[in-house]
Amino acid sequence: MNAGILGLGRCLPEKILTNHDLEKIVDTNDEWIRTRTGIEERRIAEDGTDTSDLAYEAAVQALEDAKIKPEDIGLILVATVTPDHPFPSISCMLQERLGAKNAAAMDVSAACAGFMYGVITAKQFIESDAYKYVLVVGAEKLSKVTDWNDRNTAVLFGDGAGAVVMGRVSEGRGILSFELGADGTGAKHLYQDEYIIMNGREVFKFAVRQMAESSVHVIEKAGLSKEDVDFLIPHQANIRIMEASRQRLGLSEEKMAKTIHKYGNTSSASIPMAMAEELEAGKIKDDDVVVMVGFGGGLTWGAICMRWGN
Repeated sequence: MNAGILGLGRCLPEKILTNHDLEKIVDTNDEWIRTRTGIEERRIAEDGTDTSDLAYEAAVQALEDAKIKPEDIGLILVATVTPDHPFPSISCMLQERLGAKNAAAMDVSAACAGFMYGVITAKQFIESDAYKYVLVVGAEKLSKVTDWNDRNTAVLFGDGAGAVVMGRVSEGRGILSFELGADGTGAKHLYQDEYIIMNGREVFKFAVRQMAESSVHVIEKAGLSKEDVDFLIPHQANIRIMEASRQRLGLSEEKMAKTIHKYGNTSSASIPMAMAEELEAGKIKDDDVVVMVGFGGGLTWGAICMRWGN
């Protein structure tokens, strides 16, 4: 019994904040941002919209895509570092709003790697036959914890949500292997006080090494080679970090998901949002071998190798 993805959804705020808009807010410029990060614009939620609103819209789409009723969901996992409140959890708020009356609910805090942690947690419940369907959501309103006077971080982050419904899939498909990890000694390099604080140089060095290594590890754990990989979905944090992972796997540019130029770094939402977009574009097909890999504050990381399809 393998766990896999049965449906996807995403939610993006309508408001677009471009690099040229940021030039009017903080000491930066479009060329500096693009060449160092690959970001051209990002989505920003309005004041009346919170993380739970983004999560709800993405979840509704995922349920519709999977053709699953809310009451069929056994567990809701929401990966976020920007909850509406310290408690109740967004997952509980989502349970009520969706009408998923039979679902247990909890939030997952692993920063930008949160979605990967959520998916692997869901896998255990599905493969142990505890729950038939699990809803996993990555949702963030990072704009509310971004210091718009800090030129090093203000340019990076955006808001959004991505969701997947997970359940059983046919033999040979679904999650083939995974890796989760953490290194608490790096916690001081990326954290939130009132706002996000980041030692960009240290995080960059960690991410380039760990994303590439984890991608290779899960391919090997699945008994495959780099040549077997059809598509890479990296956490959309920085184009140079993403490119390092792509090159380590020997993939062509068209075989890597790239949404960072449009949405910036949306933390736990970036991988499911990118996956949904690339599926809509027809870039991921049944039986494709897909690698997802992410890293985040903690420091945390996670990677998954899966064969696409039900």
